[in-house]
Amino acid sequence: MKQILIIASLLFAAGLNSYAQQDTGKNKTFNFSVADCINYAYAHQDSVKNAALDVRSADYKIKETIGTGLPQISGSASFQDYLKVPTTVGPNFFSGQPIDPNAPLAPFPFGPVNYNNTYSAQLTQLLFSGTFLVGLKAAKTYKELYERTLVRSKIQTSVNVTKAYYQVLVSNEQIKLLDANINQIKQQLDQTTQQNKQGVVEKIDVDRLTVQYNNLVTNRENAVRSLVLTYELLKFQMGMPIQQEITLKDKLEDIDLNQNAAALPDTSFYHRRIEYNLAETNVKLNQLDVLQKKAAFLPSLSANAGIADVYQENHFKFLYDHPYFNDYIGLSLTVPIYNGGQRKNQMRESQINVQKAQNDLYNAKNALSLQVSKAQITLTNGIESLNNQKRSRELAEEVLRVARIKYQQGVGSSIEVTQAETDLQSADNDYIQALYNSLVSKVDLEMALGNIK
Repeated sequence: MKQILIIASLLFAAGLNSYAQQDTGKNKTFNFSVADCINYAYAHQDSVKNAALDVRSADYKIKETIGTGLPQISGSASFQDYLKVPTTVGPNFFSGQPIDPNAPLAPFPFGPVNYNNTYSAQLTQLLFSGTFLVGLKAAKTYKELYERTLVRSKIQTSVNVTKAYYQVLVSNEQIKLLDANINQIKQQLDQTTQQNKQGVVEKIDVDRLTVQYNNLVTNRENAVRSLVLTYELLKFQMGMPIQQEITLKDKLEDIDLNQNAAALPDTSFYHRRIEYNLAETNVKLNQLDVLQKKAAFLPSLSANAGIADVYQENHFKFLYDHPYFNDYIGLSLTVPIYNGGQRKNQMRESQINVQKAQNDLYNAKNALSLQVSKAQITLTNGIESLNNQKRSRELAEEVLRVARIKYQQGVGSSIEVTQAETDLQSADNDYIQALYNSLVSKVDLEMALGNIK
């Protein structure tokens, strides 16, 4: 009994330790750079995982297509017990008289037996089929399509994760600016409150500052709640559980917004765009479809063979005494001759689809060039706007500093200070929006240039 208690205690301790390790894993906080977040998303984002499964499925599709050209073997077994044996009829050969074609048919004394048991196996081997050869090429091209679809899924995931990552950085920057403004106005509010107690300033000045302080605190609380949401959005784009804790390693100052902003793309940049690659694959598939329609005009040849073991008897006890074995080999040739022009018109339809796919490919090249131009202009405008907002914010800070000095020296009014505070808050908001727009434009340009893999 004592040994059982000891063993039970050890098992309980091991289980508790295992649970503690699992719980520690769940509570672990990840400190990720944007590259770390992207790599995590490649392994956990459902859209990427599904695209990878499509590639695996394409492998099986190729093997399935190859299988149609390999030997096909099947077997069968049947057993029949005639409760009422069918009657076989025909001209009366047994009357001893000449056969009268107008006479009624007579039942034959022979026909199907009561019991029939057959075991058989058949083999067919495709020797030549144009549609099979083209189908094999098409299956490999479909795999290429799914592989490129996987790349597109990874690129889109990378873009979504990067934008969400930058949004968290910008939200943190917004809270920092709000904290700085709150600290400044809190100091001024405390100072003005003391001056009001001394009778130096009116109570309305205290009330104005209190309203501004409360508004800033409310804005900060809203920003903090929004920050939680942006973190959850980032984790969602990564395929990470929403409850998982994560901190960001990269900083805003480490991001070079001017990279590629004015650089001219090389003339073959569109070959790096997955959209162009997908359009190329679409042309290939349509061309293979034309070959498939042409191959339908060719004959197909296959070899076949079979064996069978047949047992027949009117009495079940004698059924398996005498097996009747047979086998055969042969060739089957199918030659398409005429089907009302269907094959010809199907081929012409496929040829038109090839022309349409080639037109789409050409249009994709122009569209991608336009996208690069638009992305560069948007980023350039965004950087210019960001620099202007930086200067505007610096001017707003200077105006507020001067307004406070004038107010403290008695040569300015509290209304000037309040207005300067409002202008600074507006400049902060404009700066944050310009910062986020510039970061998003940078990501869009990198994607347009085909630099995101």
